[in-house]
Amino acid sequence: MAPVRGDGMRGLAVFISDIRNCKSKEAEVKRINKELANIRSKFKGDKTLDGYQKKKYVCKLLFIFLLGHDIDFGHMEAVNLLSSNKYSEKQIGYLFISVLVNTNSDLIRLIIQSIKNDLQSRNPVHVNLALQCIANIGSRDMAESFSHEIPKLLVSGDTMDVVKQSAALCLLRLFRSSPDIIPGGEWTSRIIHLLNDQHMGVVTAATSLIDALVKRNPDEYKGCVNLAVSRLSRIVTASYTDLQDYTYYFVPAPWLSVKLLRLLQNYNPVTEEAGVRARLNETLETILNKAQEPPKSKKVQHSNAKNAVLFEAINLIIHSDSEPNLLVRACNQLGQFLSNRETNLRYLALESMCHLATSEFSHEEVKKHQEVVILSMKMEKDVSVRQMAVDLLYAMCDRGNAEEIVQEMLNYLETADYSIREEMVLKVAILAEKYATDYTWYVDVILNLIRIAGDYVSEEVWYRVIQIVINREEVQGYAAKTVFEALQAPACHENMVKVGGYILGEFGNLIAGDSRSAPLVQFKLLHSKYHLCSPMTRALLLSTYIKFINLFPEIRTNIQEVFRQHSNLRSADAELQQRASEYLQLSIVASTDVLATVLEEMPSFPERESSILAVLKKKKPGRVPENEIRESKSPAPTSITQNNTHVNHNNKLNSNANANADLLGLSTPPANNINNLSNSNNSALLDVLGDIYGNNNAAVYNTKKFLFKNNGVLFENEMLQIGVKSEFRQNLGRLGLFYGNKTQVPLTNFNPVLQWSAEEALKLNVQMKAVEPTLEAGAQIQQLLTAECIEDYADAPTIEISFRYNGTQQKFSIKLPLSVNKFFEPTEMNAESFFARWKNLSGEQQRAQKVFKASQPLDLPGARNKLMGFGMQLLDQVDPNPDNMVCAGIIHTQSQQVGCLLRLEPNKQAQMFRLTIRASKETVTRVICDLLADQF
Repeated sequence: MAPVRGDGMRGLAVFISDIRNCKSKEAEVKRINKELANIRSKFKGDKTLDGYQKKKYVCKLLFIFLLGHDIDFGHMEAVNLLSSNKYSEKQIGYLFISVLVNTNSDLIRLIIQSIKNDLQSRNPVHVNLALQCIANIGSRDMAESFSHEIPKLLVSGDTMDVVKQSAALCLLRLFRSSPDIIPGGEWTSRIIHLLNDQHMGVVTAATSLIDALVKRNPDEYKGCVNLAVSRLSRIVTASYTDLQDYTYYFVPAPWLSVKLLRLLQNYNPVTEEAGVRARLNETLETILNKAQEPPKSKKVQHSNAKNAVLFEAINLIIHSDSEPNLLVRACNQLGQFLSNRETNLRYLALESMCHLATSEFSHEEVKKHQEVVILSMKMEKDVSVRQMAVDLLYAMCDRGNAEEIVQEMLNYLETADYSIREEMVLKVAILAEKYATDYTWYVDVILNLIRIAGDYVSEEVWYRVIQIVINREEVQGYAAKTVFEALQAPACHENMVKVGGYILGEFGNLIAGDSRSAPLVQFKLLHSKYHLCSPMTRALLLSTYIKFINLFPEIRTNIQEVFRQHSNLRSADAELQQRASEYLQLSIVASTDVLATVLEEMPSFPERESSILAVLKKKKPGRVPENEIRESKSPAPTSITQNNTHVNHNNKLNSNANANADLLGLSTPPANNINNLSNSNNSALLDVLGDIYGNNNAAVYNTKKFLFKNNGVLFENEMLQIGVKSEFRQNLGRLGLFYGNKTQVPLTNFNPVLQWSAEEALKLNVQMKAVEPTLEAGAQIQQLLTAECIEDYADAPTIEISFRYNGTQQKFSIKLPLSVNKFFEPTEMNAESFFARWKNLSGEQQRAQKVFKASQPLDLPGARNKLMGFGMQLLDQVDPNPDNMVCAGIIHTQSQQVGCLLRLEPNKQAQMFRLTIRASKETVTRVICDLLADQF
């Protein structure tokens, strides 16, 4: 019986039905194995299979693969289908290749040749199938093989519109994986002029491609602005007929309009030409006018398309921020959406108004909607809309409405969703400090925050209230009185105890005249909370008690008794025991004058930017308006005394060891650095890597130092700081790159690109995750990289970083700290084993030697430290000469392990070093020797 022809492929349908009817996994596997055996026999034994049969069997293999089973044959038959002239057979061949063929397969050359044949075909269907296959695979090989053919297809006048559309989308896919594929020069103008194409699909695809190109190189493609404005105007304005025949529920070309509006947002200002700017403004006004018209259809598709264009137009108005009339009109339009029935519309309106609130032209208009926004915060059913309402209240807040907004946010905080409480706490703290005209109000707000949502009050918040109270004498008595009253509650949060302990320890004497807050009453009130607190808070309270001895000598005996209880051997916490013991001895041994000097009131802290805003920006990058809160340093040291003068309450509040790691403002710098920090605009930049970073004020770029360390500052200039933190295990490595914006403006179009060829990737495979394109002012983002050492290699990969700063394109390249020594495993050896191995590696190709002058006065301890950081095992008491240094290690690669020995011989008289490397592989010997030469 002849097989059934056509698209049905009855045999495939029967097989799929059998699989679906299987009662168990075992039955399914059995049926699949039977079918695989049948297909294999057909491919091997029957040389007369026609195209239909090949297509059917290839479809079955594809279905089996999609069920999760491995397929190890049939690839050649799929490639043969590519030469068929029948669409259905060619389509199945391309589908199989796109899904199953590995880019490293030996068949890739045959596939590329078949694709080239189809690209030259006069049949547009065949050309489109080839372009879709290229885009689906999207590899570097595909980009290099077709980097000339696809651009020609795109701009050729002979190419059919449907092929141009596919070519544009294919080129966009390849550009994302291989940015260098797009030719420059005359091609730029020809690609830009696709915006004038009359075919809807071509111009839409071309707009997506040009948008990606502009983000990469805005200056080269700036000519697209005039064409985009002109095309947008012709679509939107009723007097034109451009694409008016293509309407989606009465909205002309909505998706193209959205893409054009997004394309224009890549430039600021959009254009300098008055005529083009006037035409753009007219177009935006027309879009706003149309939003006011009655709907032409009640269907949701109409409103969705209409609002998509409207919101993108508003985004462009906000982006330009130069037309007061348009900004006000946009604000009024969004205000109408705040009461709309559609949840998504209300959310989008709140989000856009957050941006409008930061503009001087529309801020007052946004404030007119304050009551509606407060209702949204309280009454909305969707938590994301409530959170966006909180964001808008934060953005619209100023001195005129600060107290009202803060109070409303405090009221809502008691019932707010747990997911947004921490963010709300930070925002309330920032607003209360920024707009406080009376700092007694600020103290009340922060204590209310702790009372209502103590679990969500971070250390930065309660540190900050202490700093402000210490720096402002007029509020110290009120703060002491208020916190004393708050501590009288039967249950108060531990953060309230911390604040109370600190403030009463410093200023409890200001309320001691009232019998209700006498010294002994203050002490007993604090000590009643002691047993409920964590060890860290208990340590702070012990510091408060020693302060009390200075403030209130009359209760010395009561406090010393507490110290004695915690000094005995039954104390479970060694730190508390030691602290209590030292405080007890201090109170007994020191004279009154010495005690008064050591325990005197904390001095004021130097002003600097607030750490709370930095925390909020990190939580919500890109959504936090600029804030001008100034912040002082953190109030406490790591030890009992500071400079032998002051006792501080909490050893977490300050750490001199991490002075250079201080974005959050929680550590006190060395005295000689205080002026530098307080006068620097960049002093708030986070150094996540702690004291491994040296002096960060100067420009830094020295990758050689990373031969001997894994963490540190990789690059730094006046705009950007790049830190790196890495770890390696055998032939695998993981790096975290930390990009910190040191400026007061966002860095846009931020794009780190790995510069590492396909040939080099065969030796070191590096994968890099994408990052957000905008790096906000003062913020930091992290990018993760993974590395796999497949073979030994000589050079390290490079990343090219590009971004726009104040409208100016910036670009530079830096090498990653991924030298081959990172994959060393230290190896322990005794003297006998070392020199036996040393003699075995005596071949000419297995050794390398260099003699070089010491780069500084001969420093043997420094040389030892470098070798220890290099990754090999430094072997002591192995070389007969005690000044010589010898090391052993194994470099792990995927293909093999390479043993390596090192000997460094110093000549103190000549101030010279002789470095000898011996390894089981010649290339490793040379590379290691070159890396270490001149590094001592």
